[in-house]
Amino acid sequence: MGLDQGAYTGVLAAITLLGGTAGGLAAGSLAGGVLAALAVYALAYRSGISGLRLVVVGIAVSAMLTAVNSWIVLRAELDIAIAATSWSAGSLNGVDWSELRLPFLLVGAFTLIIAANAGAMHQAALGDEVAATTGVGLGRHRLLIVLAGVGCTATVTSATGPIVFLALAAPQIGRRIAGAAGVPLVPAAVTGAVLLLAADLAAQTVLAPVALPVGVVTSALGGSYLIWLLIKEVRRP
Repeated sequence: MGLDQGAYTGVLAAITLLGGTAGGLAAGSLAGGVLAALAVYALAYRSGISGLRLVVVGIAVSAMLTAVNSWIVLRAELDIAIAATSWSAGSLNGVDWSELRLPFLLVGAFTLIIAANAGAMHQAALGDEVAATTGVGLGRHRLLIVLAGVGCTATVTSATGPIVFLALAAPQIGRRIAGAAGVPLVPAAVTGAVLLLAADLAAQTVLAPVALPVGVVTSALGGSYLIWLLIKEVRRP
């Protein structure tokens, strides 16, 4: 939906302008993700938000940001361009546990915000009128959820690069496995973790001893899933 590419744009800006410090990467990633989320929301909003429209607009925004990111890499110095290009695929290779302390803390904080608003999320899924009558403050709720979601995406991107399509596939697969009407948080999170581990295992073994970036595998799997999802949506009466 463009959030990871937006976060990656912020990372590239931090690398080229701020020297690539850990704090600069986190701040740049978060700023880029927030701006991308605002752009997708503004372009997709038309008397309410449609899931299919949100996905299509997100793909368009992601494609434009990909072009911007390519331009930044082409204009950067050679060593920065090589590092940024390798990172753009999204990879767990070479990520040390010491580098994950801050990301773990940030993702944990954002997850607590999401968990605290889980009930309101399910109420909001029933419609704005129903949610409002049950006491849900839609404006505040949506702002918190967007910020938490962008924060999680940006934090991961600052550590590993953009690992695409997991956020699209994991909630839907988790919902079907759990047999839930909405999108339950825990099944979605566990499904995302399992998909990431399976994709990374495939990336390490398919062309061994050559280790592929995990983003290559998730792109292939996610693209196939997106095609199936769009075909199913078109065939719906």
